[in-house]
Amino acid sequence: MAKVNPIQLQKHLKGMTYPASKEEILNRAEQNGGLDDTMREVLNALPDKKYDKPTDVTSAVKNV
Repeated sequence: MAKVNPIQLQKHLKGMTYPASKEEILNRAEQNGGLDDTMREVLNALPDKKYDKPTDVTSAVKNV
């Protein structure tokens, strides 16, 4: 799967309240706009669980 820039990832998640579910993360990224197909694919591939902080999302994305 394609690599995602962690800085771009966090820009897409700006304003996210944690803990957050995968669905909440996807919704926030969509709301913040500019979500390309690669980022959408990676976020869709995240494990379906709660993420306690932004770095948890970044770590999970690295393992996708």
